[in-house]
Amino acid sequence: MGLDLDLGGTVALVTGGVRGVGLGITRAFLRAGATVVTCARHAPDRPPAEFVRCDVREPDAVRGLLDTVLDRHGRLDTVVNNAGGTPIVPAATGSPRFHERVVGLNLLAPLLVSQHANEIMQRQDGGGSIVMVSSVSATRASPGTAAYGAAKAGLDNLTASLAVEWAPRVRVNALDVGMVRTERAEAYYGDIAARAATVPLGRLAEPDEVGACAVFLASALAGYVTGATLLVHGGGP
Repeated sequence: MGLDLDLGGTVALVTGGVRGVGLGITRAFLRAGATVVTCARHAPDRPPAEFVRCDVREPDAVRGLLDTVLDRHGRLDTVVNNAGGTPIVPAATGSPRFHERVVGLNLLAPLLVSQHANEIMQRQDGGGSIVMVSSVSATRASPGTAAYGAAKAGLDNLTASLAVEWAPRVRVNALDVGMVRTERAEAYYGDIAARAATVPLGRLAEPDEVGACAVFLASALAGYVTGATLLVHGGGP
């Protein structure tokens, strides 16, 4: 088998694919030759690819998003469930509504998008691939972002379960991502140099490096990989 990462002729949907890690993923799929559709709640000034406004927590909006992709392109080969995140709020002071929204965005929304994508992929030639963008917070204590960490732990488990339920036509895998250098990194992490010193590779990831891992999982090179969680954290922590 050749080492081929060419995704030409395929269609990918990247949720939250217009900034930060999501933008890096979008760029990686475009470089690999895929047709990319992105979505977010708010349209960017300059969308990096096709754009559909969508709040992935809303069932009707998600149905409309997937219908739009299918109407435009006739197929859907890859979904990258990247939309997510949380502000830092202590668990003791976060309201029930706040925690509900964090879990909704980081766990239930990927499930919702994946359900609709699976409907399409199960009936098309070649099936499809779903990549969940999870976090190292899934497997370690997450003080200040407890609901987020719990949701990402659930997302890793969801990945394994869907991989079994939807095989053999649809592969489902996850990326457990560590610290990434985005436009919000300094506000979120504080002293970037000090943070980078805690990582064995000595730096934060670049968004495009996360994107490259997503492209690998979507490609034929990962054709026998499903139910897996790939650590993308530079060796930790």
